[in-house]
Amino acid sequence: MTPVDPRMLAFVAENRWGVLATVKRDGRPQLSNVGYAFDGDVVRVSVTADRAKTRNIERDPRVTLHVASKDFWTWVAVEGTAELTPVADDPHDATVDELVTYYRGVSGEHENWDEYRSAMVADRRLVVRFRPEHAYGQLPG
Repeated sequence: MTPVDPRMLAFVAENRWGVLATVKRDGRPQLSNVGYAFDGDVVRVSVTADRAKTRNIERDPRVTLHVASKDFWTWVAVEGTAELTPVADDPHDATVDELVTYYRGVSGEHENWDEYRSAMVADRRLVVRFRPEHAYGQLPG
């Protein structure tokens, strides 16, 4: 496999908001605006168990994250094969720990981590994670 262009990954790492594309049952894309955290290795997105994108990934794990600049002319699409964590079941389980990692990557520190952890269980949240396998787009210059 060809390595992903590090300039494209740097652009993805500099941003926090994008559009996640999953594959619907009929083969058409299903698009969702998402916040994401990218640590240079893994992209993480927080989702709920009952959303279309979650069901789509369970059926077909191929995903694309599209990230655009504020002026819209610079953009990168990162493709990968997603994994889903288990649904958060306890405020101190591994899924909630990973949701904390996601939150810190998007927003920094939370004012009340106990409240956040309980909300992740109540919302039935989980993490979509994937490693960039391919990227394309339009960088400046």
